[in-house]
Amino acid sequence: MPAAINLNIARFGAVDYAAALELQSALVAARMRDEIADTLLLLEHPHVYTLGRGADERFLTNPPSDVPIYRVSRGGEVTYHGPGQLVGYPILKLEGPDRDVIRYLRKLEQILINAFARYGIAARRREKLTGVWVGDEKIASIGVGLRRWVTLHGFAINVATDLSFFERIVPCGIGGCRMTSIAALGYPDISLAAFTAIVESESAAGFGHRQLRYVDPREIWRLVDSPHDALAVLYHG
Repeated sequence: MPAAINLNIARFGAVDYAAALELQSALVAARMRDEIADTLLLLEHPHVYTLGRGADERFLTNPPSDVPIYRVSRGGEVTYHGPGQLVGYPILKLEGPDRDVIRYLRKLEQILINAFARYGIAARRREKLTGVWVGDEKIASIGVGLRRWVTLHGFAINVATDLSFFERIVPCGIGGCRMTSIAALGYPDISLAAFTAIVESESAAGFGHRQLRYVDPREIWRLVDSPHDALAVLYHG
């Protein structure tokens, strides 16, 4: 089947982490069956720590007792999600030459680097590491999963994140890793909504879609509760 023209975009606001996992599973299953177009979920999470499938729990050095911890099916080590952080979950069917995990990771990094550049922030990769840095500080984390070449999990960008939560872990399992945010770099006026719009446009370009198609998040949730009703809204345009 040819690639979708549209990239579905759904902006959610704050979503509980467990609910987001369930939602991704429903979307991945529908994308496997070609019942929906490629879709990008953009949201925030309440405070939560997550561990990749093979992550070392010793990197949770001193997590607060009231912050939940999840081990999930993405790659990578431990990270933090919370308010003020833009989380993106691309649900994409990788086909042809795009069926390459490293290629996909590099593509995600470039999308984020391009988004930062739109605000004059010189972000970069670091050799042999996944994610995006400004100088020697990490500003965006990436951890992905694949089910039959459909992607899930994704990226987390620190916009106005409380960075103290990263001090309770070894971020991404990188000793001495320091985290930063757009606000901490001296751009407190860049809102989460404004940066979300930039990420959306860069994602469409980076993933090879011609246009964005905004979908009401309530229609996305219906994939969990009433999947057949939702498919007509989310099908390829």
